[in-house]
Amino acid sequence: MIELTLVHWIYVIMVLVILGILLMRKDIAIPCILGVFFIGLASQQGIAGSTASIFRALIVSATELLNIIMIISLIVAMSKLLDKLHATELMVSPFTKLVKTPDQAFWFIGITMLLVSWFFWPSPATPLIGAVLLPIAYKVGLPAIGAAVAINLFGHGVALSTDFVIQGAPALTANSAGVDITEVMLKGGPLFLVMSVVTVVSAYILLKRDIKNGTIKPIEKSFVEKSKKQPIKTSTKIAAILVPLAFLFNIIAMFSLGLRGGGATALIGGTAALVLVVLCIIEYKQRALSHITEFIREGFVFGMKIFGPIIPIAAFFFMGDLDSFASVMGSNVLPEASQGILADLGAYMASVVSMNRPITAIMEMIIGGITGLDGSGFSGIALSGSLARVFGIAVNGSIAVLGALGQISAVWIGGGTIIPWSGLIAVAAICEVSPMELARRNLVPVAIGLTVTTILAMFLI
Repeated sequence: MIELTLVHWIYVIMVLVILGILLMRKDIAIPCILGVFFIGLASQQGIAGSTASIFRALIVSATELLNIIMIISLIVAMSKLLDKLHATELMVSPFTKLVKTPDQAFWFIGITMLLVSWFFWPSPATPLIGAVLLPIAYKVGLPAIGAAVAINLFGHGVALSTDFVIQGAPALTANSAGVDITEVMLKGGPLFLVMSVVTVVSAYILLKRDIKNGTIKPIEKSFVEKSKKQPIKTSTKIAAILVPLAFLFNIIAMFSLGLRGGGATALIGGTAALVLVVLCIIEYKQRALSHITEFIREGFVFGMKIFGPIIPIAAFFFMGDLDSFASVMGSNVLPEASQGILADLGAYMASVVSMNRPITAIMEMIIGGITGLDGSGFSGIALSGSLARVFGIAVNGSIAVLGALGQISAVWIGGGTIIPWSGLIAVAAICEVSPMELARRNLVPVAIGLTVTTILAMFLI
């Protein structure tokens, strides 16, 4: 068993402080920066070294988030031009016959996000869905935060935690737990279903309540009326046809070339850039060289405005990962057998708590969530899968059910639904809402879902 050091305990304390501040509806940049500094002191970096470690952690964080910043900025730049051309309203007009109410918009966006994410994962699906479907949602009166909740929960929650098509998550769980992948998917099926339904329905009910109370309000529809008073230009028609065709080409290319994750994200980002160039040339002709710079500047200003406060938050949580910690604090700070702060904490908790089936289910859920705090839901699956085997043998229970529970907890928390990480931030940026507000709105539904799912797991183990 790995012996926990002062570094581990400082990390735990700061995580509790950060979660407490989130519950108080306050921003968490200050405790995250201080957390990195205190970890530096505990790592015997000294005052100067600990201060420098803050900057190194910020660099690690910015590097990890750069691809998300880039694609969001390019999508926003393209969207600004589409707004300028009034092409958005024309582009989405066929869908308005299918979606006429905020309720329909919530479920339509969510289910579409789920289906696309199953095939391509949520990262590339987020800008794709945002570019095409958000204007529809706003037109029928769905608040921006409601659209963000739908995209985030269905994509980075339901799709990523189940992963039925690509099967990366269940394969990782099965391999680390020593069971067959079909066993994880079949025996864990009730858990996946209950977690998805309970969480999404809870979020929907809370959203409806706040809309009814006037706590959140829909975006003004004035842009729709304005567009109807203006004649439709040729460039507007071209844009309304080009953008859907371009993203349809993306989907076909993803299938035919087998693009997933980062490769699919890169294709969408490059497509947005090319569409921006083509439409600028069509609309502005010889003045395109100067106008495209304006749109790109607007896009990147927006991207940094959204991501700037998130970089110091991510900098702290990345310290839970072994490689990120070593690059900032050094490779000889943690014990030799350490797998990283978060992995060490999970293994420690498993070794000090006596096991029975209810306790085992609770521990599997908690440890899966803890290992997900590093921002990658998949990084915690290997540990939760290994612990599921240990726990399952100890209580003579189902290893597959425990593995599925750990997978659900790690991905729903680490995949980006309640911690302001890249997945959640990308959704917030596309919908132009606060990442902190989105995280707070998701917190209660996800907590309810995890609680109900863990109780169910106690009976299925």
